[in-house]
Amino acid sequence: MTTTVYGLKNCDTCKKATKCLDRFQVPYTFVDYREHKPTPETLIDWAAQAGGFPALINRSSTTWRQLPENRKAADSEAEWKLLLREYPQLIKRPVVVSADGVMTQGFSDNGFKQRFGVGA
Repeated sequence: MTTTVYGLKNCDTCKKATKCLDRFQVPYTFVDYREHKPTPETLIDWAAQAGGFPALINRSSTTWRQLPENRKAADSEAEWKLLLREYPQLIKRPVVVSADGVMTQGFSDNGFKQRFGVGA
């Protein structure tokens, strides 16, 4: 069963997440979503699991704060997909998708231990 970790290779939180998976020998594939942008279908799936497109957004990021207000006010699926394809770094990281398609966002040591059943 392979897990895919989506994020940015220079992101400290993504590094912590992959180090945790390495420490517990959880097999995974890392995908830098700046280099390999998520497809519109993937973004729709992630948004559905996260509770909507706004839930995918890292609102504390520099990129978000520098966006013009009209771009922050996306109100349709098409606008959100366009925004996240243009600025994938807006997506809260890491995005972790297990082989069964279940997606979670963010990292905490205890959360990963619980999700992957390790380190107990």
